Amino acid sequence: MKQSSVQVSELAELLNVSSVTIRKDLTELEKNGRLYRSHGKAILINPFANNRSVNEKESLNAEEKQLIGMEAAQLVVPNDSILLASGTTIHALARNLRPADKLTVVSASLQATEFLAENENIDIIQIGGNVRHSSLSVVGQYSEMILRSCSFSKLFLGVDGIDLEFGISTTDMREAELNREMIHTAQKTIVLADSSKFGRRGFARICGMDDVDMIITDAHVSPTIAAAIEELGIDLVIAGDTMASAML
Repeated sequence: MKQSSVQVSELAELLNVSSVTIRKDLTELEKNGRLYRSHGKAILINPFANNRSVNEKESLNAEEKQLIGMEAAQLVVPNDSILLASGTTIHALARNLRPADKLTVVSASLQATEFLAENENIDIIQIGGNVRHSSLSVVGQYSEMILRSCSFSKLFLGVDGIDLEFGISTTDMREAELNREMIHTAQKTIVLADSSKFGRRGFARICGMDDVDMIITDAHVSPTIAAAIEELGIDLVIAGDTMASAML
């Protein structure tokens, strides 16, 4: 059975060779880009997320992100005051928000704000601050100041990595600081992440899994990871699967 990672000791026992032999072989495989090594185990994919431009990210897993955005939009109800972080999955949510009544949205993403501005039913507050060129979002102390006097019913958070031990993370430390402030101001934290984000770690940790209320992802998430998330008491919604959807 194909696994995302395996311990050196397991391979040594399975192949009836020493751990030293296994480590040497894994070192060669890592040099050839076939796997990655970490703390006595071999990992199939690179667990570290890279900082990419927003334009590059838009083309990655675009269909999955659209489904996640549609699913997330269904969670927005009348009288909500919602907070949007940054990321291309957040853009997908913004494109799918079409409230029949007035909705207040505070946004850290310039592109999400641009999409939302097409709908007159949405009152938008754009957070100010330093602009990250790679993500077209704002960060910094001015961004955080406005949040300290606000309270939101829901935070929709895009991330670069979800690791059940490390928590949720991003590639930028300033963004992680802003995201933590966002979590403190919201009643519910909803993470929007396609399945490629699982098992990865960004440079900057945002928070642990205990601060997450719901994760919306796509159908490619592994059953093992899905079960582990649900064991943590986190609502897991598979985009496009109406049986898995749960309203807050």
